[in-house]
Amino acid sequence: MSEQKIAAPDNGPSDSATSRLRPPYASVLDLIGQTPVVELSKFDTGKCRLFIKLESQNPGGSIKDRIALSMIAAAEKEGRLKRGGTIVEATAGNTGLGLAQVGIPKRYRIVLVVPDKMSREKIQHLRALGAEVRMTRSDVGKGHPEYYQDMAEKIAAEVPGAFYANQFANPANPLAHETTTGPEIFSQLDGHVDAVVVGVGSGGTLTGLGRYFSKVSPKTEMVLADPVGSVLAPLIKTGKMEEAGSWTVEGIGEDFVPPNADLSLVKKAYSISDKQSMLAVRDLLSREGILAGSSSGTLLSAALRYCREQTSAKRVVTFVCDSGNKYLSKVFDDFWLAEQGLAEHEQHGDLRDLVMRSHRTGDTVFVGPDESLLNAYGRMRRSDVSQLPVLDKGRLVGIVDESDILAHVDGPYDGRWERFNGPVRTAMTSNLHTLQASQTLDALLPVFDRNEVAIIFDGDEFVGLVTRIDLINHLRRAR
Repeated sequence: MSEQKIAAPDNGPSDSATSRLRPPYASVLDLIGQTPVVELSKFDTGKCRLFIKLESQNPGGSIKDRIALSMIAAAEKEGRLKRGGTIVEATAGNTGLGLAQVGIPKRYRIVLVVPDKMSREKIQHLRALGAEVRMTRSDVGKGHPEYYQDMAEKIAAEVPGAFYANQFANPANPLAHETTTGPEIFSQLDGHVDAVVVGVGSGGTLTGLGRYFSKVSPKTEMVLADPVGSVLAPLIKTGKMEEAGSWTVEGIGEDFVPPNADLSLVKKAYSISDKQSMLAVRDLLSREGILAGSSSGTLLSAALRYCREQTSAKRVVTFVCDSGNKYLSKVFDDFWLAEQGLAEHEQHGDLRDLVMRSHRTGDTVFVGPDESLLNAYGRMRRSDVSQLPVLDKGRLVGIVDESDILAHVDGPYDGRWERFNGPVRTAMTSNLHTLQASQTLDALLPVFDRNEVAIIFDGDEFVGLVTRIDLINHLRRAR
């Protein structure tokens, strides 16, 4: 019988899809590096073509997997890290994730010192991997005992045989980018790279790529994207070290020049505001479908500015430094952005400006009077609030808060679940003191003195609630 050829079904994988398939890997660590590059087509890039390298595709979700693998391998080779040893690091989260990703399967203990401004998702990820996380202050500088790098160095000195990874001065950090990231970009763009836009946290990406391209492509310019408040871009522009400010973007920007950061490699530097960064990274998702972290917004903003300034066609590459999955409770949370003053909001000059979750826009989290107290409690927990308006057919009939629920359900174990399942109307406060939206901030203080939440109306229409935290956020933003 002659051999019969069977045609592939029409809905089978395309040649381009099958070309990306590989045999099974021996370890997830074999997936570090070799990340894809995508050309951005939905942005105004002037005469240039802008490419973005998806470092979020590393197994730990960030570019820092590369340096973690490199630093641990170097420490093992040099005898500084022995079987069963401890790795200590100061990190904005991603280097710690990389060290845990690489080190924990090797049975190393991982101790990480993390500034308290880092996202909840990063901390949860670190702890789920098995790392020990020590939180410290993000509002202090080098030399302070609670500064994250100083604290990590102290811990490493106190733990026998500990290896302090010290990404800021470890030569294996820039080496990882010089030997892997740079060659990948050069190959992926067919050797035609006019500019690379990077941020500086530890300086490894800038220095490693700068060294590589200075050898293989001297025309390639290194461009720095720096948060407003960081000292690095102003130093490059003026030659003077300014006093550091504060910024919200995570992972890049510094209040000192890291030893690994060779700023002489930088040809152009841009200072990018937090607001620009957040808007850019949200645009990246809505326009290109790429979910990236906050620092990627800084890089994208700088890359777009660079591209639009060029008078001739150039090929420019930047990075998705890490995945936006790590910032869902921050960058991609409208209420968090509003609290930080980073969102575009119409200002009225009255108490409406303090209402974070407006009932008019459907953002109010509320509960009905006939719903159970268990429902009310669950809604508070999921929304991270401590009180809920009680609405009956759109009309405000009460307020229920944590103390109301606790007072109602407390008591003997017998009957507790029946009390949790009782209706909200049995626990809510229905004697309400309300304020009009047109009133001034001074009207809030007597309400808070009574340990109440401010209930804001515009005429007969319920607008929303204002808490002490809302007032504090408003005062902090008004500068």
